[in-house]
Parts: sequence; C-alpha cells; structure tokens
Amino acid sequence: MAPPAYSPRLRTGLLLCGAGTAGAYHAGVIRALTEAGVKIDLVAAHGAGVLTALCAAVDGGAGLADPGGPWTRSALGRAYRWRPALRLAAAGLFVVLLLLVSPGVILVLAGVAYAASLLAALVNLPGASEWLVQTYGRALEVLFSPPIMPAMVPRGMVLGLLVVAGVLVTAAARAAWLEPSRRRFRGAFWWRLIGAPLAADEPGATMLDALWRLVRGASGGSRLGPTDIGRRYVDLLVENLGQPGFREVLLGVHDLDAKRDLVGGVLTPDARAAFGARRAGSGPREAEILDFTGAQAGLVVDVLLGGLRLPVATAPHAATFPAESYWRGELHHLCDRPDLAGRLLDEMIGVGVAQVILVGPSPSPSGPHGLRSRPADLRSRIGAVVRSVETAAFDEAWARALAAVEGAFAVRPVHNPIGPFDFGGVYDEASDRRCSTVELAQQGYDDAYRQFIEPVVAGGRERHG
Repeated sequence: MAPPAYSPRLRTGLLLCGAGTAGAYHAGVIRALTEAGVKIDLVAAHGAGVLTALCAAVDGGAGLADPGGPWTRSALGRAYRWRPALRLAAAGLFVVLLLLVSPGVILVLAGVAYAASLLAALVNLPGASEWLVQTYGRALEVLFSPPIMPAMVPRGMVLGLLVVAGVLVTAAARAAWLEPSRRRFRGAFWWRLIGAPLAADEPGATMLDALWRLVRGASGGSRLGPTDIGRRYVDLLVENLGQPGFREVLLGVHDLDAKRDLVGGVLTPDARAAFGARRAGSGPREAEILDFTGAQAGLVVDVLLGGLRLPVATAPHAATFPAESYWRGELHHLCDRPDLAGRLLDEMIGVGVAQVILVGPSPSPSGPHGLRSRPADLRSRIGAVVRSVETAAFDEAWARALAAVEGAFAVRPVHNPIGPFDFGGVYDEASDRRCSTVELAQQGYDDAYRQFIEPVVAGGRERHG
C-alpha cells in the first residue's frame, strides 16, 4: 500500500504529544525533520513537547538532541523524584520500624547463637561452643539492662515519630508559605502534610535554563526572570516570523481553577484572527486563549512549567494572569492533561492547517500476548497510567486527523520501554538490556526517517520528480 501523499504547498503543522521523557523523543524527531528540510509552518505541543515546540519555532530545535542538549543533562536524573520531605519521612519510619522489631531480631539471633554453639559441640569444639553462649549471654545482659532496650528503644521510637511529624509539618508550612495564593484549603490538615508525591523542580529548572540560553543570544548578561524570558522569546519570534527556520507556535496547558484547557500562540495576523474566533459551545473565547503577542507574552514560561506538571502526581504551577486579560490578574494553577492532543489538533485545523504530523513516544496499543511485567513501585505505576492515557489520546487524535485534514502522518516508536519518569534509563525485558533517554532521542531521529521522511517526503519527490 502506497503511503499517503505529502505536499509542501499545504499549510503543515507538527503536533508533539507526551509527558516527561517524551521530550527526548521529540528532540530526535525535530533534528531529523530539520536535517531533511521538511517544511513546517506551525508547531503545536503540550507537556514535555512545549520546550521542543518553543525551540523549533525559533530555529533552535536541531540542537535539542545534541550531547550538550537539555535532555542529556545529569540534572534530569532528579526529575520527578519523591519529594524530599516524603523521602526523609520514609527514612524516619524505617528507623522506627527497625527499633520496633529489634526485640524480635535479638530473639532470632539467640536461636542462631544456640544453633551455632550446638554445631560447635557436635564437631568437638567445646571451647567455641562455650564462648558463643557466654558472649551472647553477656550481650543480652547489656541490652536488657537499663537503660538500653527497656528504656532507649521506646524513647527512640517516639523520637523517630516526632522527627517524621516535624518533617511533614515543616514541609507543609513551607509549601503554604511559598504558595502565592492566599485562598484557604478545604479538608483535613494531614492532607496538606502529605501533599503531592512527586517534585517537579526538575525538569522545570533544566527546561527554563534551556529556554534562557536560546533567547539570550550573544548579548549574555545576567539571567532574567521567567516573565521577562517569556517576553524576550516572543519578541524574538515576532521579529523573525516568516524568515527561514521561524514558525508559528501553539501551546496547550490545563487550568485547574478555570476547569478549562488554555491554548496560547504566536501566529501570523490572518491566523491570529481565526484563532480568536469563538468556538461553538465553548463559552467566552477569551477565557481559554492566550495571545502571546500582547499583554500575555510573559505567560510563555508559565505554560512551559505548567506543562511539566502532571495531575495529582505533582503540585500544579501557579501562574498570575495580567490585569488586562480576561482573568483580571487572578492566580490560577496549571498542569498538563495527557489528552490535550485532540484539543490542539482542533485549534490547528481552526487556523488553517491542512497537513499534520503527529509525534508521540507511545507505541501502538498492544494486541494478544503483548503483556509485560507490571511495575511494583508507585512512581513507575503512575508513569504507566500516564503512558496508557497518552496512548489512547494519541490514537484518538490520529483518527481525528485522518478524517479532518488532507494529509495526516504519524511518527511513533514500535517499541519504547522508557516511561515518562525514567530519565535515568530503564531495563527493557523485551531486549534484555538497559535503555537510556539518549537512545530514545536517537530512536526518534531514526523513526522520523523510517516512518515519514524516506517513505513519504522522499517517496513523494520521486513520484513527482
């Protein structure tokens, strides 16, 4: 069966889907598309693809997959780890548990010592047998004489529990102090103590640093604040839009407070007019769109950081809207939504995109006899849920694209064992080896050539050449 036709004359959009390590796969695909000279008019993304889209829109996407690129930095080994307070609390509870079972451990050691002394007596080593019994007897006298076991163990357990409670209370108080919103929280206080299980300082810090390196240029100087970085990025794109390598951009994120998907963009004047038009049944259009070319330019970084936050698993990103916007200076909380791909596709079609390339790190849904071992740890189980939802969302967006645009093309791996949180790599039982995000970037590069550039772009040139 011949691949679908591709025409460089059609308005072409690139849609990047996926969270976490998906950014490494996107980086490899962008490098291949740039190298092959594929014409792209608009880049849209959510989640981990936001940075890739921002870089690709200003002719900076090819370097994302380089050895010094953001997706290969060692700092990402700390991405989406358990919050420090929860790690300290878990360590404290482990010490308390050890103290709790210490009497039982001593009894087990007593049995071992008795068995060892009996064995020594059987092999005619009476001296060794007598020494074992006497040594263990003296140890028991020391341990069970005040103030060791009877007094110190209960005190140690109480102290450990107090330390655990102190760590959680301190972390909750710090989170409340740093929270920009002064709204009260509903629910019991202990839910504030637990909070979101995963920290999102990384990859947020690495991605923001990569964006700053992109927009600061040769001027150098001290690093600007997030809002100013966003404004400088918009200025760079607006000044060069229409030049080779510079493209329109659309970014999606979910607003938890407004219960809406927000879509922001830098578009040409004609596309911007279509972007601002009211969608049927959506309510006030200005409530859900962000025109980065106006007063909302500073929200670019907020969308980037919000896209790296996952529902429930991480705390959302707090963003303050400009006073001139529809939300009148309100502070809202942003996060990614794994099935934002469909919404972004609708927005792309609304601004005239007739040809779409969908990119995602999720393989096609498995068939019979395709089951693999289930992860046991909670962090990996959350990642498995995210990947499952992403796969379903990608397939729905793909079906929608096939029916709605003139040309729809997909780039996705046949097999990808690396979950959204596996920045340090993961063991792949299917190939019996360990895979890394560097390999994932290379896989994206290879997939782009095998699935799109060679059969579609190059094949179409040969047919029409």
